[in-house]
This record gives sequence, structure tokens and C-alpha cells, in this order.
Amino acid sequence: MRLEVCVDGADGATAAVAGGADRIELCSALELGGLTPSAGLMARAALLPVPVHALIRPRSGNFRYSSAEVATMLADIRAARKAGLAGVVIGAALADGRLDADTLARLRDAADAMSLTLHRVFDLVPDFAEAVDTAVTLGFDRILTSGGAPTAPEGIDALAGICAAAAGRTGIMPGAGIDAGNVGALLEALAVEEVHGSCSLAVAPASSRVVPGFGGYARRETSADKVRALKAAMMRSQAARRER
Repeated sequence: MRLEVCVDGADGATAAVAGGADRIELCSALELGGLTPSAGLMARAALLPVPVHALIRPRSGNFRYSSAEVATMLADIRAARKAGLAGVVIGAALADGRLDADTLARLRDAADAMSLTLHRVFDLVPDFAEAVDTAVTLGFDRILTSGGAPTAPEGIDALAGICAAAAGRTGIMPGAGIDAGNVGALLEALAVEEVHGSCSLAVAPASSRVVPGFGGYARRETSADKVRALKAAMMRSQAARRER
């Protein structure tokens, strides 16, 4: 049972490892849903003692990308490979919400042998079963999803259906709103081997003044204690399942 923790800085990565994270999803700007980390942050994260997967998302907003944005994503994937990271987290969509298989194939090819995670663009598709098949065909190792709901616990019924559609052909990794208090019920209902969490705490802005486009906005910081608590709850759930 593996715990992936998403972080958006060097301090967050250190806290996640200290708390017992098995893998890091490396981002920037988690308050925007996560964007591509800088080359410097990727290089630093490559020194961590756990696998690190870089989110490749050039901007906030929708997941329909122009040719220039795709070129940027390809370059960012090459930077992640050069840094020595273990994987990348990618996604792209068509205008109708279905996965953009052609763009995803290009990104996959750039990643070469790196581990591939399909991010929560999956939660916006019109047909989960079709999207699972597309992800399997493209060779994704796992799909990060909340079942299309605001949080994974709220999407538990859909997640069960997604797991059934995957049928072991690719991993399903629940994510969004998971903590030590609710992960047990989630793992009781789902046959999954990985869980994704932010394990973060809200941090007050350094100043009450908000400068548009610059600073003063609320953000979150990774908590080693929350990572530790979530991992312990996952292990308890796994032990209980073994006893049965």
C-alpha cells in the first residue's frame, strides 16, 4: 500500500519524506491545482530517497492545449528526464472532454521509460470506461481520480466502477480530500494499491495585502504529521484486510 503526496516546493518534499511518503508528485502552485515545477526544483527533488513524479501542466484552466503549449510540455518532460525523475503526471483533453489520445501519445513518447500517471483530467471525461480503455492503450501505469466528485470519499461509488473497468490493466489511485479519518472506509470499498493526498495545512498569507498576479494569496504547506497519520491509517486498514 503506497502513499503518494503532492508537494509544491523543496520544504514540502522534505516534510513528505519525513512523514513516510512512498512517492512524491512534484508541482508548483498547488493553490492553482498544480503546475509544472521548475527545472531547479526537479533537480533538487531528484536527490530525495523516494521516487518523484513531476506534474506536467503549463498553465491553470482547461486541459485543451495549443501546439505551442504541447511543445512546452514536451520540453518539460525532457527536463524531468534529464533531472533523473522517475515519472511524469500528464493529461490532455479534446473540446468534448474526451482524452486527447494523440497529444497524450506524444507526451508518452517523450517520457520514454518513465512511469506515467494520468492526472485528474480523467475526472472531466464524459465516459469513464472509455477513458480507462484509452489510458490502457496508451500505456499509463495509473490513473489519479476522485471518481469525478469534489473528493474521493464523495466519489466512492464511481471509483468502484472505475476500478472494475480497469480490471487490473492499469492502477487506479484515489485522490482528493483523503485523510487519516476517511481513508479506511475508502480502502475497505476499493481494491487499490495506491492513495494520493496533499496532507497539507492552510498557511496564512505573510501580508493581508493581495497584489493581483504577485502575492498575498492563501496557500498550503505539506505537514509531515498529516503524512504520518495518513500512512499509519492506510497500514491499519491493510492489516485489517489481511486478518480477514
